[in-house]
Amino acid sequence: MNKFVLSGFADEIDMDLTKQMDVLEKLGIHYIEMRGVNGKNIVEHSLEEVKEIKQQLDARGFKLSAIGSPIGKIGITDDFGPHLKLFKHTVEIAKIMETKYIRLFSFYIPKGQNPDTYREEVLYRLREFIKASEGSGIVLLHENEKEIYGETAKRCLDLLQTLNCDFFKAIMDPANFVQADEETFPKAYELLMDYIVYMHIKDAVSNNRQPVPSGYGDARIKEILNALYERGFEGFLSIEPHLGAFKGFSSLELNNYSEEVSYDGEQLFEIATVALKTIIRQIG
Repeated sequence: MNKFVLSGFADEIDMDLTKQMDVLEKLGIHYIEMRGVNGKNIVEHSLEEVKEIKQQLDARGFKLSAIGSPIGKIGITDDFGPHLKLFKHTVEIAKIMETKYIRLFSFYIPKGQNPDTYREEVLYRLREFIKASEGSGIVLLHENEKEIYGETAKRCLDLLQTLNCDFFKAIMDPANFVQADEETFPKAYELLMDYIVYMHIKDAVSNNRQPVPSGYGDARIKEILNALYERGFEGFLSIEPHLGAFKGFSSLELNNYSEEVSYDGEQLFEIATVALKTIIRQIG
C-alpha cells in the first residue's frame, strides 16, 4: 500500500453510483467511503440491495475504504435500542462490502449541558458497539464532530484510552476541529497521533468556519500529513469537500474555475482532489 491512498465521500459528486464511479475513475481514485448511494444512506439499504451494489463495484474495480455510517449521530438521551440494531445491520453491510472500517460518532450532547455528565453513557454505548462487532475483524473509527462528546481532542483521547481496544481507533477530521475552535496542529494531532489510522480531508476557515479546499483554511492539513508521513502512516485520505457554500474559487488558480459559474458536485469534488494532490506532492 502506498503511504497515502485516496478515497472519498462520492455522494458529494452525485447519489448515483455509476456517476460516482465515473468521476472517481477520471480522477484516478478507486476507493469510496460509502455514505449516500442510489438515493439513500448505505445503512438504509437491505442486505440484498447491498449485494447488488457490491456487484456493481466489483465490475468496475472499486472497493470501499470504509462505511461512512451515521452511527452515533443521535442524541445521547435518544433511545439506544433501535440504533444498536442499526449498527448490527451496518456490521453485516461491512462484511458484504469486504471493508475493514466503519465510521461512527460519540453522540450529540444536549445544548448547554456539560459533556462530562454523559461520559459513562457514551462509553457504555460505544462498548456495546464493540461487543456487537466482536470477532468480525472490523475496526470502528471514531470521528471528531461538532457537538458530540468527542468534539474536542481531549475527549477523543479519553474515549480511545479508556476503551483501549485494537478495534476502536480514530479518524481525524481537521476541519471539524477548526469548526469546534480546536487547534488542529500540533495540539489535536499530538494528542491523537498514536490512534489515528484514517484521515478525512477537508479544510475550514476559523473566523467563519466556512469549508474551503485543502490548504486554503486553518486546518493545517499539510503539516498533519507531513507528520503522519514521517511516522510511517499507511492508510486512507478520504476526500469530503463540503464545498457547496464556498465562493472563493477564482483565487485558487485551480483549472481556471470562475466565480461566475455554478459548480456541480463533480466539479467541486475535482477542486478538492486537485487541492489535496497539490499538498501530497509537497510531502516526503
